[in-house]
Amino acid sequence: METQTQEKATVWLKPEQVDQMRSATVEASASYLAARNDALIAALYDSGLRVAECVALNVADHVDLDDGVLALPAGIQKDYPTDRTPSYTEIELADETVRTLRTYLAGRWKDTDALWPSRQSDRMSTESVRNVVTAAAVGADVEPMTLQGRGDPEQVTPHTLRHSVAYRMLNVEEGHTFYDVRNRLRHATIQTTERVYDHIDRV
Repeated sequence: METQTQEKATVWLKPEQVDQMRSATVEASASYLAARNDALIAALYDSGLRVAECVALNVADHVDLDDGVLALPAGIQKDYPTDRTPSYTEIELADETVRTLRTYLAGRWKDTDALWPSRQSDRMSTESVRNVVTAAAVGADVEPMTLQGRGDPEQVTPHTLRHSVAYRMLNVEEGHTFYDVRNRLRHATIQTTERVYDHIDRV
């Protein structure tokens, strides 16, 4: 399982880099996996889900495209950063993400309870999701932002997309505050959000 750190985010992407990754994964993936991989990256980047939460999603239980939300019961959320049990949460998706998920689900090659099946099993593992995301970054040759400047494509992971949600909300979309980022990423305290992301907020 991917480990969440309470230190500063060290790797993040700009929106256009995520778009490049999505294009690269569609071009490089087998035809029956292209829609899945595109939807996977889109959903991670829109929702800010942790990778373990993402692979736990079931179509019938957690995906409501009519309302445009992902439903996260407490059981699939990570208790972070305290031991308190998280509450049921609905994450609102962008219209474009809803369309991408509809297209993917309409043509899935494997009908499974899990939202993200793999070739070998009915549910992708966290490692297989990491492989898809990193391969997309390498295929697109994106150079992520890091604390030291530009990084290497191999540094991009699913958690990079979570950090990139914070970057997008604070620097690209208008009107968001650290409180909005906290709510989107479901941190228990605003102090956690500020500690992890204060350095990517433009001044």
